[in-house]
Amino acid sequence: MKRNAGSWPAREFLAHRGLITLSAGAAIAEAALLGWLAPPARSLAGQVTAVAPLAVFHDLRWMYGYNQSWLGFAALLAAVLAIRSALNTALARLAWPRDWPAPSLRDMFWSATGLTAAACLLLSPVAALTLGVAILPFSWPFLATVPVLLLISLPLSHGGILGSWWRTLPPPRAMYWLLADFITLSVVAAAIGRLPAAAAIPVCGLAGVANARAWFGVTRAVARREAGLRRLVRVVTRRPAPLMPLSVPLAPVAMVLALAMVVGLTRLAFVIGNPPHESSLAAVAAGDTASAVSGSDSASSHVSSTASSVGPGRATRDPVLEIRGFGSTCCASSRSLRPVAPGALVQQFSYRGLSASGRPLPQGSAASDLPLTELGRRIAAQVLRLHRETGRPVDIIAESEGTLGVDAMLATRPGLPLGSVVMMSPIVAPGQVTYPGGNGRALMPADELRALVWFVGGLSPFGASGAQRLIDSVAEVGARFAASAARHHPQRWLLLVPLADAVTLPVCPLPPDVRVIPALHGDLLGSPGVTTMVRGFLAHQRVPEPGGYKATAEIVAAAAAAWRMPVTTAPRHACGQ
Repeated sequence: MKRNAGSWPAREFLAHRGLITLSAGAAIAEAALLGWLAPPARSLAGQVTAVAPLAVFHDLRWMYGYNQSWLGFAALLAAVLAIRSALNTALARLAWPRDWPAPSLRDMFWSATGLTAAACLLLSPVAALTLGVAILPFSWPFLATVPVLLLISLPLSHGGILGSWWRTLPPPRAMYWLLADFITLSVVAAAIGRLPAAAAIPVCGLAGVANARAWFGVTRAVARREAGLRRLVRVVTRRPAPLMPLSVPLAPVAMVLALAMVVGLTRLAFVIGNPPHESSLAAVAAGDTASAVSGSDSASSHVSSTASSVGPGRATRDPVLEIRGFGSTCCASSRSLRPVAPGALVQQFSYRGLSASGRPLPQGSAASDLPLTELGRRIAAQVLRLHRETGRPVDIIAESEGTLGVDAMLATRPGLPLGSVVMMSPIVAPGQVTYPGGNGRALMPADELRALVWFVGGLSPFGASGAQRLIDSVAEVGARFAASAARHHPQRWLLLVPLADAVTLPVCPLPPDVRVIPALHGDLLGSPGVTTMVRGFLAHQRVPEPGGYKATAEIVAAAAAAWRMPVTTAPRHACGQ
C-alpha cells in the first residue's frame, strides 16, 4: 500500500478507515475465538468479511458441519441470513466511493438480503459436497468443488450492493476482485498452516484488510458503472431514467448455464473415464466356472491368479493381495503385477468375497459400495486363505477405498499374518467431520448430501446409489478405524500419497512413512517410478523420498483448508502423533 499510496484509488481506499476497521476487526475477532475453541479451523477466520459470495460459503460450511435438525437448520439459516445481510450492508456502505451519492441503507440491506438468500440456495450443494469430502476425503470431489464455487460466485460478485444486481452481469473488475480475494485467502490459509498458532490473529487481520480492499474495488466498479449508465441514458433521452429498464435475470441465467455446463462435463468425464470393458461380468463368471471345472487348485504364475497349489511352507516369497479402489472390477482383466512382485503369488481382492472353493468371486463396478466392517471382514478372510495356502505372511497393496478396508481389518482383526503393507492413494483422515447428531437421519446436511450422491450416481456408471453405504459407514466408524489401525499396523508400512490428494490432507507435518508422488488420485501403479518404489519396498529395501514433494503437499494442504469443512480437532493419527 505504501508503494501505491500516491495513486488516487489507493489514497481513497486508505481514507475508508471505517471499512478497514470493521473488516479487519471482525476477522481478528473470529481468529481469536477459533484459536480458543477450534484451533484447526482458524484458517477460515479471514473469510468472515470476504466479498459477499465467499463470505456466504464461509457461513454455510459452519452450518452444515454442526447443525442438528431441519428445524434447527431453518432457525440457524434465518439468523445467518439476517446477520450476514447486515454485515454485508455495512461493508458495502463503508466501501462506497465518497464522490458518488450512496443508495439508502434500507435499499442496500434488502439488496444484500436477496443476494445472501440466492447465494445460500445456489451454494448449498457445494457445501454439501464439501461435507462429503470431509467424511470421505480424496481429491476428485474437492477439485470439482472449487471450480463450481467460483462459477457460481463470479456472476454474483456484484450482488448485494444495488437492488438491480440480479438483472445485470457483474463488471469485469468486480469479478477480478473476487478472484483476487479468493487467492489472497488461500495464501493466508497456507501461511496460517505453516506459522505458530498465535500468528493466526495478526495474519487474519491482514486478510481482513485485503477483504476491505476487495469490497472497495467491487463497490467502486458497481458505482462507476451505474454512474456511467445514468449519464449515458441522460445524454440519449435528455431526461433521468432508471439504470436498467430490462427485467431479464441475467445473473441467475449465467449461473444456471454454468451449472448446466458442470453437469454436462461431469457426465462426459464418466463416459470418457469408464469405457466399456472388453469382458462383461457374465464372461468373467463363465471364465470362473470353466477354470473351476479344469481344476481350481492348479498352480498359476499369472498375476491375479485366484488359486494356488503351493503348500504350506513351500513358498519362497510372501504372497501379495491386491485391493483396488471404488468402481473396480474383478477378476478377468486385472492389471499385471509381475514387475512389482516377480515370482510371488498375487491375488486380486473381490469385494463380493470368496466362493466355496476359496476363489475371489467376479464383481462389477457397483460391488464396492460396502460398509467398512463388512469390507474389513472380507479382506481378512482372503488374507487368511492366502496364508493357509502358502504358510507365509501376506503382503498387501491397497488403493483408495481398499485402504479404508485395510484400516477396518486392522481395527477389528488385529494380529493377522501380515508382512508389508503398501497404501496407494490412501484415504488419510476419514470422518474428519461426521453427520451432526450421529447417524445423520432427519438432518438437513445429511439429506442433501444423500440427494447429491444420488444425482451424481445417476450420471455415473455405478448407479443411483453411488457410494452412499460407504459414506454412511465412514461417517460412523471411519475415524475410529483409522486411529486404531495407526496403532496396530505392521512394522513395514508405506503410504504413497498423490500430490493431488494434498488438497484433502490434514494441516500438519506428514509422518515419515509417507511418500508424496506427483500424480492424481488412483491407479498409481501405472507409473514406472511407483512400480520401482513398491517393488523395492516389498523386497525390504529402503524407499527414497521423492525430492521436495512432501513439503509442497503440506503447503497445498494448508492453502486448501480455507475451502474445506471446518474441523475442531486435528486427526492426530494422520499426523504421526
